[in-house]
Amino acid sequence: MSRTVTVGLDGSPESRTAAEWAAGEARLRGLPLRLVHVWEPVTESMAQDPVIGVATQRHWTERIPRETAEELRLRHPDLEVLSEHQDGFPGELLAAAAEESELLVLGSRGLGRVGGYLVGSVGFSVVARAGRPVVLVRSGWQPDGDAPEGPVVLGVDTTAPDDTVFAFAFEEAERRGTSVRAVRTWSMPPYYVYGFAADPTFDQEWSLQEEAALTEVLKPWRQKYPSVEVTEECGYGSASLRLVEASHGAALVVVGRRRRPASFGTHIGPVTHAVLHHATAPVAVVPHD
Repeated sequence: MSRTVTVGLDGSPESRTAAEWAAGEARLRGLPLRLVHVWEPVTESMAQDPVIGVATQRHWTERIPRETAEELRLRHPDLEVLSEHQDGFPGELLAAAAEESELLVLGSRGLGRVGGYLVGSVGFSVVARAGRPVVLVRSGWQPDGDAPEGPVVLGVDTTAPDDTVFAFAFEEAERRGTSVRAVRTWSMPPYYVYGFAADPTFDQEWSLQEEAALTEVLKPWRQKYPSVEVTEECGYGSASLRLVEASHGAALVVVGRRRRPASFGTHIGPVTHAVLHHATAPVAVVPHD
């Protein structure tokens, strides 16, 4: 299959919001938009129900990608929109769909200021399995054609930088004509606490080292993408809190996920987990080795 921007649909308002974001991304990339709805097998009792049985459910669920495609074609007449309906388990089939795509897009539901956003078991399962980037778009996201594009926020780990994550963030910024805001946080190893307390300049020296490391990591990317303005943000504290704060007004937040074999569970890392739940901008999770 030719490369596409794929969006997983379940008929919810959140997935329709994700589809609208994905349509804009497909136009930026010059790719078709592929809508995928997965119908999960029903229980035996529901299958026997004369009102909400298999045939009725299939009829209604098959309308989801078809009607969404029609709506998107009306709003984006220059965009090729493909739609399909699959039977099976959403986590597995959407992760497989990601392998055939440049990007997979899913929706997340808002829980309010305190609760953040609900990604759901399917979303986490797909993020943990997918070998391609997955973007989670929050409920309530709306395009603003009048406002300038916000920056692409990049979470940076200077101890183990990965080119795949950097390339994705800089390409997205260049595609949008916006900047990259590189965020790096650090904390003192426990065995340095005594030195920190004894020498008031210790934290300043450590901070300067971290800032220099961030600048050095970004240097080749500044050279490769000279049109992309880069701002550096390096400080002591929680990486997830800093990234969530930086997500306000951002076009996109980009974080990495290290591939690791796992027989069960959703292993995506605590920072990525927190950012997915609480960031206000769309979040791209980029898998890397």
